[in-house]
Amino acid sequence: MPQTFPPIKMGGTTEGLLVLSNGRFFRGKLRGAPVEATGEVIFNTSMTGYQEILTDPSYTGQIVTMTYPQIGNYGVNADDMESKSIHASALIVCELSHMSSNWRATQSLDEWLIKHRIPVLEGVDTRSLVKAIRSGGECSGLLVPSDSLHTLDELREEALDLPSMVGQNLARQVSTRESYFWPSEEETKPITVIAYDFGIKYNILRIMNSLGISVTVVPWNTSAEEVLEMNPEGIFLSNGPGDPAAVKEAIEAVQNLLGKLPIFGICLGHQILSLALGCQTYKLVCGHHGGNHPVMDYSTKKIEITSHNHGFSVEEKSLPKNVRVTHRNLNDQTVEGIESLVYPAYSVQYHPEAAPGPRDASYLFGRFLEMLKC
Repeated sequence: MPQTFPPIKMGGTTEGLLVLSNGRFFRGKLRGAPVEATGEVIFNTSMTGYQEILTDPSYTGQIVTMTYPQIGNYGVNADDMESKSIHASALIVCELSHMSSNWRATQSLDEWLIKHRIPVLEGVDTRSLVKAIRSGGECSGLLVPSDSLHTLDELREEALDLPSMVGQNLARQVSTRESYFWPSEEETKPITVIAYDFGIKYNILRIMNSLGISVTVVPWNTSAEEVLEMNPEGIFLSNGPGDPAAVKEAIEAVQNLLGKLPIFGICLGHQILSLALGCQTYKLVCGHHGGNHPVMDYSTKKIEITSHNHGFSVEEKSLPKNVRVTHRNLNDQTVEGIESLVYPAYSVQYHPEAAPGPRDASYLFGRFLEMLKC
């Protein structure tokens, strides 16, 4: 007989159900907004920074599981936004704090999520869910109130039909529609940079402005000809969600910009630069999401603890002879940075702008500044 899930009230909160495309399911209390959500189910190992994570456009199309057991203790505020809105599809936590205690907080995490129509599944055994993702790989998931009156088999079929992240150009979805300008904090003549917006975070712009760089942010599909007409001194390729190989217009634009201007890319921008240089990318079985990934910088032989959010990686075997690896992840040995030996162009897979931290890799913006000055 089909298994159904009638409405269950738990402390005034409806019960919710997360169904994975691999057939696993997890129950919990549905808080935040009582709406359905779909997306790739991933886990993030950061202990803090949930507001920055949820407003990072790189999490578009993803249901974020926080491994730290209690989330929401310090509330939310206007200053920690990394974009105009929340981009994650939903949040999964072991415990959502019922109160916020911080002098900067303007409202609780629960209130904020309700305002933005984002559901939270609370009370989940997140350790079990993370183990399922680690062993079986990241997969699609469906989060529903248990009073949806669907059978479990129906929900599993629906989760199985959800699209894979492979082949999705989500930069198109999150990028700005019109160019805009972030002026430098320097009063003297600033260095000018064009930043491709594949899902750019505010802290990238804040850091570059503090270094005396004025940034014009342009849509993801801006042509190389349009960029060169603006006469910038450098190009920045931002972070963003989805499959890098699907962002074909940007790859073509970067190919046409190589050798004409210095280029620095991070996250999706790193992958797009790599593809433009002739490399290939692939989907990781289990992506990197969190603030504690050790990365070796080969130029200094130092190890930095870095902030990550990516499900794709550059295939090292595909690197042409004129491209070298500059950074490596010490957890799984994947490529974390590349540099062209022909053009002034380099990139890293992780987030040197942090937000949330750590900030070990902020020196990379200084390297970009030196490249621009030279």
